[in-house]
Amino acid sequence: MSSLLVDRIGELVTNVADSGTGGPLGIRRNVALLVEAGRVVWIGPARDAPAADHRIDAEGAAVLPGFVDSHAHLVFAGDRAVEFAARMAGRPYTGGGIRTTVGATRAAGDDELRATVRRLRAEALRQGTTTIEIKSGYGLTVADEVRSLRIAGEVTGDTTFLGAHVVPTEYADRPDDYVGLVCGPMLRAAAPYARWIDVFCERGAFDADHARAILTCGQAAGLGVRLHANQLGPGPGVRLGVELGAASVDHCTHLTDADVDALASTAGPDRTGTTTVATLLPGAEFSTRSPYPDARRLLDAGITVALATDCNPGSSYTSSMPFCVALAVREMGMTPAEAVWAATAGGARALRRTDVGVLRPGARADLMILDAPSHLHLAYRPGVPLVRQVLHDGVPR
Repeated sequence: MSSLLVDRIGELVTNVADSGTGGPLGIRRNVALLVEAGRVVWIGPARDAPAADHRIDAEGAAVLPGFVDSHAHLVFAGDRAVEFAARMAGRPYTGGGIRTTVGATRAAGDDELRATVRRLRAEALRQGTTTIEIKSGYGLTVADEVRSLRIAGEVTGDTTFLGAHVVPTEYADRPDDYVGLVCGPMLRAAAPYARWIDVFCERGAFDADHARAILTCGQAAGLGVRLHANQLGPGPGVRLGVELGAASVDHCTHLTDADVDALASTAGPDRTGTTTVATLLPGAEFSTRSPYPDARRLLDAGITVALATDCNPGSSYTSSMPFCVALAVREMGMTPAEAVWAATAGGARALRRTDVGVLRPGARADLMILDAPSHLHLAYRPGVPLVRQVLHDGVPR
């Protein structure tokens, strides 16, 4: 069995908090890390590093767990650059452009969709994203949703059935019939290819009753619950997600006190965080000129926060988790440490994963080596390509 030593690490972010001086990021200094069979098997002082078959010299740089992007829409065709330009000229974002992408995606062949998914996945990996969730939602027919999930499943195990993204044009006057399709034939065909189910619970998309019906059907089919909620304005989405035990409610831009209290009520007995994660997507606010979510309010209430890209062709066409970290620090009241944790361990919580987002013996050897001495540089030097090297499943990429 081949082994790999990452040596001379100046700052190691483990995300394993302890009673020492490492703080919530579990920072250890001047250490080395040993990998075997795609897993971390040893972490210790660099002077005590064991022999290994291969070695990477970190040269005193910072090493972090790979980013966990828990909200992305990579299966699509075309782009909406003209729509983006219109928003920058003052047109408000309403979510209506989703149907434009649906038309382009339906018309595209499998190879075109596969090429887009693989291009964006590779782009994200170069920027340190080692785990990514990918949603369907731009097909909105039984066949197109299944092929979207099948193609997404070629690059990730965290696939999400989002047949309830919007009501497609052909059902515009029959939303109840479309909900019946999603809950029936579409779900039966899609469930074998999905780990999660999601609904866009917003004005202009699906109301609380329709969202509840779809999500409970998904639960009955064995899928975990995620939910787009409270992006465009206040609404019932966050509290519905809590009611149904969702792993994550995403966006959380417009929250009432009742929404915050509902999320806080899901804290486990150890009080180290909430079981329903608030996943914040600052790339969407940047790209739509909308108010940013108040991460400080959520964190101060004891709510677990994740950061994700929401990579999609309409409202957040970025695959860059470092960009989202910088936005969260600059615009959302997060400290650099909180933002890094949210983009790694927080994303893992949102996907209910314990094997990623941390660096400890037994965890997957998913990590990045920065071209910088500290995690602080991810926010301190926005827009700079700081990820020097990535290990995914213990393999240099």
